[in-house]
Amino acid sequence: MTALTAWQNFYVIVGSSAGALIGLQFVVLSLMATRPTAPNDADAGHAFATPTIVHFGTVLGLSAILSAPWDGIARVAVLWGLVGLSGVVYAFIIIRRMRVQAVYRPEFEDWLFHVCCRWRRT
Repeated sequence: MTALTAWQNFYVIVGSSAGALIGLQFVVLSLMATRPTAPNDADAGHAFATPTIVHFGTVLGLSAILSAPWDGIARVAVLWGLVGLSGVVYAFIIIRRMRVQAVYRPEFEDWLFHVCCRWRRT
């Protein structure tokens, strides 16, 4: 059992966070299931709703990486660097999705929040 004591914080963080995110996702999807949809709503969802879910999942993943018992910092730095690089690539994907969707015309605040603020956090 002493080999697992270093993993205690990892399981506390990942377990409680995963439970909260799954519960939140269930509530949101249950509320959205009764809402009528237009043909192009999926494009807007991919541009505006999906990045929020990806952001929460990324924060959970980064917390899990940091709380795992590592021998050194080199592996953690490489993993965080890969996540950051993936975030920059994903920001460009979101820019394209925001331009392609035709349901909602993004205003300045939308561009600022969905692209710039998310890009800065990665």
